[in-house]
Amino acid sequence: MVKKFGNIDFPFESPPAEGEAIDVAPGILWIRLPLPMALNHVNVYALDDGDGWVIIDTGYHSKRGVALWETLLKGPLAAKPVKKVLMTHHHPDHIGNVGWFQKEHGVELISTRTAWLYSRMMVLDTHDKWAPELAAFYKSTGMEKTIYEERLNGKPFNYADIVHPMPLGFTRICQDDVLTIGSRTWTVHIGNGHAPAHATLWCNEEPLVLAGDQILPGISSNVGVYATEPDADPLSEWLESCERLAGIATEDHLAFPGHKLPFTGLPARLHQLIENHHSGLKRLLVFLETPRTAVDCFPVLFKRKIEGGNYGLAMVEAMAHLNHLLFAGKVIRTTDSDGVWIWKSK
Repeated sequence: MVKKFGNIDFPFESPPAEGEAIDVAPGILWIRLPLPMALNHVNVYALDDGDGWVIIDTGYHSKRGVALWETLLKGPLAAKPVKKVLMTHHHPDHIGNVGWFQKEHGVELISTRTAWLYSRMMVLDTHDKWAPELAAFYKSTGMEKTIYEERLNGKPFNYADIVHPMPLGFTRICQDDVLTIGSRTWTVHIGNGHAPAHATLWCNEEPLVLAGDQILPGISSNVGVYATEPDADPLSEWLESCERLAGIATEDHLAFPGHKLPFTGLPARLHQLIENHHSGLKRLLVFLETPRTAVDCFPVLFKRKIEGGNYGLAMVEAMAHLNHLLFAGKVIRTTDSDGVWIWKSK
């Protein structure tokens, strides 16, 4: 019997304007910060903790980003100081201003240990030219020659360009920890796949979820394999996380995601996220009856033209699907004379 799920609904038709906030539940403010990319925003939240605010995520660090926070601190957040910042995961659009809040406002940082270690490491890891391991990884995916050469001739991305230096010191959260913020308690549930040790918070008194990027509406969180761990299988971790969280999700949960709009219908959305990847894996196995590179797999996985800033995201996600099939024993991987990985169904 096929299990049926309810609808995914959006109680708020539009996001807050820049520098403003929307009350999405008593004591919870929704704030949106701009990003200079196709996904042009990140959602952050301010939770009333009695004598101060707890901020969930912080956006990119830049002059504009700092100016926006200063506007917010004088505007919707002016009634009380920011006491704590909780970072859901280590990606720069979520933690770029964490160090600024620590340095300039003396806040307490709350994080999983893995997310904090990744952030600290990557802020300190800067390069003037591409590391040879990264260049080899790009080549192994079958990256188009013109794109490959353009990347190697350009300046490498440095995390520190958009993330403020992070002082030492944080408060660690783990699976099943319970945080008291204001009149509510929140249980920590850890997700993986999109980012290691991604924290989500589930309210114990009301059906509210601070979902970060672990559960997004409308778009699927990027699940990628990178040069730092080229033989990783993040898709297994992602599917396990979605299935586990589906076991506690209810139809009336109101989810506050890291991007897009707050929504209800968590069971349906988690089901969609799981099935989307299973469907992609099935299509990929058929496609790989002929030997292919990772980049060759873009059309069958994404069903649209991949270009610009989406190219890198598509590349690492294709690798995640291929590695998943490799470790499941369903494909084989060989290397050609140029160091490009060739994948084929068994």
